[in-house]
Amino acid sequence: MMTAINQTQSLEHKAEALYEQYGKPLEKTHKGNYIAIAENGKTIIGTSALEVMQEAKQRLGPGNFIFKLGERSIGKWL
Repeated sequence: MMTAINQTQSLEHKAEALYEQYGKPLEKTHKGNYIAIAENGKTIIGTSALEVMQEAKQRLGPGNFIFKLGERSIGKWL
């Protein structure tokens, strides 16, 4: 049975891996923008966190991770 701590660590690990693979390469050209990354690697980039979240939920479905490119602020929404 997975504890809340294990689930959090697992999400953080998944988020870091997705950012490293799909977000980090975009830091030089899109630094300061927001990126939504789905678990399948599809991405949406924009200047507003809210707009990126709304578009990602609509186009990619639920369960995406959002980052600010160049900074490691992360979140996941359902």
